[in-house]
Amino acid sequence: MIEINSEIGKLKKVLLHRPNGELENLIPEYLVKLLFDDIPYLEIAQREHDVFASVLKENGAEVLYIEDLFSDILNETDVVQKFLDQFFEESGVTSEGLKESLKEFFLSMSPKDMVLKFMSGVRKDEIEVKRYYTLAGIIEDDYPFYIDPMPNLYFTRDPAACIGKGLTINRMATAARRRESLFIEYIYEYHPMFKKDKPEIWYDRSIPFSIEGGDELVLNDKIVAIGCSERTTPQAIEITARNLFKASAFEKVLVFEIPKSRAFMHLDTVFTMVDYDKFTIHPGVEGPLSIYEISKGAGDDINIEHKAMPLNDILKESLGLSSVQLIKCGDGDKIASGREQWNDGSNTLAIAPGVVVTYDRNYITNRALRENGIKVITIPSSELSRGRGGPRCMSMPLLRESVSW
Repeated sequence: MIEINSEIGKLKKVLLHRPNGELENLIPEYLVKLLFDDIPYLEIAQREHDVFASVLKENGAEVLYIEDLFSDILNETDVVQKFLDQFFEESGVTSEGLKESLKEFFLSMSPKDMVLKFMSGVRKDEIEVKRYYTLAGIIEDDYPFYIDPMPNLYFTRDPAACIGKGLTINRMATAARRRESLFIEYIYEYHPMFKKDKPEIWYDRSIPFSIEGGDELVLNDKIVAIGCSERTTPQAIEITARNLFKASAFEKVLVFEIPKSRAFMHLDTVFTMVDYDKFTIHPGVEGPLSIYEISKGAGDDINIEHKAMPLNDILKESLGLSSVQLIKCGDGDKIASGREQWNDGSNTLAIAPGVVVTYDRNYITNRALRENGIKVITIPSSELSRGRGGPRCMSMPLLRESVSW
């Protein structure tokens, strides 16, 4: 069962990915291509991630891992063959000789090792390719991989997102991340946890417009906020809104137009909900903001209204609150907010109303949160933060308790 009707309900079930060999396939020449600014030290990154998982478990959440769920379905030969064909196609593998060699390579592994190798990538020095004497097979280049690694996969928020009793299986904006949601698609289709009670699908990765989970926030059981960002398109937002209105209790989608830059990558890098009336923000998005309010119309119609308002007024009006507290990253200090925003100071994961998980390094933002009545649980982050994503980015909530509004 999945159900997410808020950002703050007590977290009961969550999907993670423990970083693995994909981080050790990062090299300076290809950092930009793979969307990294630096190379994390894997051993420490895994320790930090284990602390994160332990904190979630200690606070009542069941922690599931993509690699475990996907391994569960690799005992079915037909599923494996179907996935391999699709995985090779989406990885840009066109040579029949390379496909044959890669299939033998993967099928020689246990299910768990196989899925970790899908994620970590395949170096050219790992296998001997059966050549079919095509020009592409004969001509060599200096690129070191047959299959690119997926180092961003520990940010499980983005490939899919739960909204209500359904989910979006997302088309990622960049080639470096596009295959990530393929794992979610197959888990949804074949894993026993979804066999009896299939969730609704609000968006499918086959649709040609990008949307990512970091832009999707469930404000309450009637309202969803979606960032129109460098990673999420207006076309995808409208499709998602229409599907939500057709088959759920959601009545409104607030579209936040945010700067299209890496510094403002997703809505949740600059804005997260930490309590009923409290939000973390980057000072740069306080407003006035350009907001598009999509609501359900007659029949299959929708209504779209444009507003330009300060963020606190938007939230008060939409959520029916008499007041809201906007807690600024870096406590509003220009230098501190710039530094801590770089390390995702605004990217908090609420695990209950007024209880959040944050990176320990963002100590000024954490102090501001505490001074505003928020319980802050910190995790170490010297290596995880190098991927430019925080605790919310690293988690895909599947089940939260309902909250009263």
